Amino acid sequence: MSKEWEPRIVAFFCTWCTYTAADLAGISRMTYDPNARIVRVMCSGRIDPQFVLKAFADGADGVLIGGCHPGDCHYQAGNYKALRRYTLLKRVLTEMGIEPERVRLEWISASEGDRVQKVMNEMAEQIRKLGPLRLEQAPKPHRAAKREAEREAVAVQGGAR
Repeated sequence: MSKEWEPRIVAFFCTWCTYTAADLAGISRMTYDPNARIVRVMCSGRIDPQFVLKAFADGADGVLIGGCHPGDCHYQAGNYKALRRYTLLKRVLTEMGIEPERVRLEWISASEGDRVQKVMNEMAEQIRKLGPLRLEQAPKPHRAAKREAEREAVAVQGGAR
């Protein structure tokens, strides 16, 4: 039996707005694509671009970032910081050969549960069209080879003294 590929999406949601909207969507029994795993963060401005890169390295096919609307951030300018980081992140992803469409930033307030539903479904469909993200992973060194490299490094350091 062959199983059709399904995208894996990591969603970083601001606790004050987008996460609350996702909760509202759940309470309202709105259904949306179940491919996203939500990570609750205090503010979209706290999302380091390394979090996104790590999500891709760990097997995510797409990343969704959700925050408060500009001007409504509980931390004053967190969402503006998120926007600057997002813009730079898209450039880095392009340089790395990753389609920038695999990352999406959305402003969703706490009362917009229907918007969470719409964005989640759109994101899953977009990632399905792009297909799985195939990153080339460097092979992990075998334990014996790793120990040998460590011994050589110690020997070189010992001889340099």
